[in-house]
Amino acid sequence: MGSLGAILKHPVDIYPLLKLKMAAKHAEKQIPREPHWAFCYSMLPRVSRSFALVIQQLDTELRNAVCVFYLVLRALDTVEDDTSIPTDVKVPILIAFHRHIYDHDWHFSCGTKEYKVLMDQFHNVSNAFLELGKGYQEAIEDITKRMGAGMAKFILKEVESIDDYDEYCHYVAGLVGLGLSKLFHASGLEDLAPDSISNSMGLFLQKTNIIRDYLEDINEIPKSRMFWPREIWSKYVNKLEDLKYEENSVKAVQCLNDMVTNALIHMDDCLKYLSELRDPAIFRFCAIPQIMAIGTLALCYNNVNVFRGVVKMRRGLTAQVIHQTKTMDDVYGAFFDFSCMLKFKVDNSDPNAIKTLSRLEAAQKSCRESGALNKRKSYIIRNEPKYNSVLIVLLFIILSIIFAYLSANRSSY
Repeated sequence: MGSLGAILKHPVDIYPLLKLKMAAKHAEKQIPREPHWAFCYSMLPRVSRSFALVIQQLDTELRNAVCVFYLVLRALDTVEDDTSIPTDVKVPILIAFHRHIYDHDWHFSCGTKEYKVLMDQFHNVSNAFLELGKGYQEAIEDITKRMGAGMAKFILKEVESIDDYDEYCHYVAGLVGLGLSKLFHASGLEDLAPDSISNSMGLFLQKTNIIRDYLEDINEIPKSRMFWPREIWSKYVNKLEDLKYEENSVKAVQCLNDMVTNALIHMDDCLKYLSELRDPAIFRFCAIPQIMAIGTLALCYNNVNVFRGVVKMRRGLTAQVIHQTKTMDDVYGAFFDFSCMLKFKVDNSDPNAIKTLSRLEAAQKSCRESGALNKRKSYIIRNEPKYNSVLIVLLFIILSIIFAYLSANRSSY
C-alpha cells in the first residue's frame, strides 16, 4: 500500500488502496494450477505490477490470451533492451522470435532479475501460447513478427527525426494496440478497431514511458538507451545526455515540455478508441492505462525532477483511478482534470507554449462536448478536507485489521 505519509496527506486514498490490496490478494488466489499457466500469472506482477492489476478486468478466455501476448512481447523487449547482447546475436533473435513461441524447448538467457527468469523459463509461455485458440495464436504471431522486425531495424539505426520516433514507437507499442484490438475482435466481444486509433493508443503510452524513463535509459550500463528524437533534443543541447546535468536545467525542461507536447497529439484518438468499446471489462482494461498516461504527463511536464530521479503518480491516486474508472464519463472527466493540471503548469515563455495549449484545449473541448463533465465527481483537482492525523492513523489501523480478518476468512473457504 501507499506510504503512511502519503496516506496522511491524502486520506481519500485509504479506501481505494484497501480495495486494490484486496483485489491483488484475490488475483493471487485465482492463479491456475497447471504449471505453465501458474508461471505466466505469477510472472505477470513481477514484470509489470500495473498490468497485472488491469488484466484482472478481463474474462478468463481473453485474459489468458492477453497474459500470453504481454509476456511474449515482454520477452521480446527483454532481448531488445539487453545492451550486453552483441548486435550480430540480437538481430537474428528478434527477427525469428515469432517462430520461437511455437517451440516447447526454446529459451535464451538474457536480462536481469525477473526478466532473466522469464527468459530462462520461456518454455512455460510457449506451452500456454499453444493452448490458445487459433485466432488468438495468429494475432500474437503476426504482431510478434512485425515487432521483432521493427526492433531489429532500430538496433541498426538511431532515432533521428520525429518520423523515426513515431515509427519506433509504432513497432514497440503501436503494434501492441493493433494486437489487442485483434484479440478483442477474436474474442467476439468487439468490432475490429481502425489501425490508426489502435496505433495511437500504444503511442500515447509508449511516449509517456520514454519521457518518464529518461534518466534510467540514459544511465543504462554498459550502453545508454536513447529514444528521444534528435530532431527535438538537438534544439536544446549538443548531446542527449547533457539534459541530466544541472547546469542545463532550463534547456532540459524546455526539451521535456517539447516531448510532452509531442505526446499530447494522440489524446483525441485515444478518446475516440475508448468511446467505441462496448464490453465493460475491455473498456476498463483499456481506459485505466490511458488515464495513468495523461496523469503521468501532467506530473512530468515542466518538472526538472524527470532528470534527477523517478516521477510517477502516487500509489493512492493510481488506486483511485482503478477504483473509479467505470464509464466513458469517468474517462472524459479524468482527461479533463489532468489536462487542467498540465495547462496550469504551462509557462507562456516556453518555446512550445502555444502548441501545448492548443493541444490541451482541443482535448478539453472534446471532453466538454461529451456532456460528461457535470455527471461525475472530480477526484483529481479539488481541495481535500483536512483531517486530524491521529484519527486517520486510527482509521487506517482499524481498516487494516478488518482487511486482515476478511483475508483470513477467505483463505479458510
